[in-house]
Amino acid sequence: MAGNNNRRILVINPGSTSTKLALFENLTQVWERSIHYSAEALASYAMPIDQLLMRKKDILSLIEETGTSLDSLSAIAARGGPLKPLASGVYGITGKVIEDIRHGHVQADHISNIASILAFEFAQKAHIPAFFVDPVSVDEMIDEARLTGIPEIQRHSLIHALNIKAVARMAASQLQKPLDAINLVVAHLGGGISICPIKRGRMIDGNNANEEGPFSPERAGSLPTLSLLKLRDTGPYTHLQLRKHLVGGGGLTAYLGTNDLREIERRIDSGDEDAGSVVEAMAYQISKTIGSMIAALGEKPEAIVLTGGGAHSPFLIQRIEKQVSFLAPVLVIAGEFEMEALAHGVYRVLEGEEKVKQY
Repeated sequence: MAGNNNRRILVINPGSTSTKLALFENLTQVWERSIHYSAEALASYAMPIDQLLMRKKDILSLIEETGTSLDSLSAIAARGGPLKPLASGVYGITGKVIEDIRHGHVQADHISNIASILAFEFAQKAHIPAFFVDPVSVDEMIDEARLTGIPEIQRHSLIHALNIKAVARMAASQLQKPLDAINLVVAHLGGGISICPIKRGRMIDGNNANEEGPFSPERAGSLPTLSLLKLRDTGPYTHLQLRKHLVGGGGLTAYLGTNDLREIERRIDSGDEDAGSVVEAMAYQISKTIGSMIAALGEKPEAIVLTGGGAHSPFLIQRIEKQVSFLAPVLVIAGEFEMEALAHGVYRVLEGEEKVKQY
């Protein structure tokens, strides 16, 4: 284990089609690598947790390639998945966390759940602690946001909390105001899309990207409910097949056969009108959801913030900006800052600047 003056933190962040790894020494990133998977390569895995052994093997190979020894680490930081509702903060990964994930005592099946298992196993081997930071299930929703229209179904806070919180702090810094003194709407544009109204630092609402909101590169988003029931009853899908069609095989993937916006933009540049129409429809749905989240704030936000990998797409961003810029200034903070947020959160705990929370 590294000495107290040199905190070496390995960050593990599995996404739907990639696993991102990074090594930080204190607050400085030493290296970052990504392992990419095609939709075809993942098609044979029925559930995200089924990918555990495959991803673990690839991670170990990559760590070995970088010359990094697990024994040299101070801690491991993992992306937190849709666990039980939790307050924002840094949590130690314990056997209870792993038990809940393995036995399905979580709010959703998502690839991020395996991050805690991987981090726990690696940390046990190296005799170091493992943590997650601001998991997907951070819950700061107001009570009014939880009701749906029928008592049997309640809305839950399952959003890209880690990146949204990190980007909100960055936006507040750009605006030169404290986060707890401003209102924002942050749109995380990734494989799934989360759009969140932040009222004086609190995420008061937000769409669960697996079930609602705009369609995204690989998720169907909100759908007409009775038409969905009819598709389930009369369509060619089993329950599991329909689930994969909605989450993983929906959105751009369903319409265009790929979730890669870069490839789709190349098609558009080559004159593919269908590709252009589908992305324009996604931009429209994103903009419509942003408008609804401004209404949830009840006040004009200081800014609308567009972030995530999709914010690198000029075609997409230009169309969203055109649709919503009359509502508030638009800040584009392209990319995902999850790796830094994970490492910095764990560093604060190791340095005693923040108390670790118990799961």
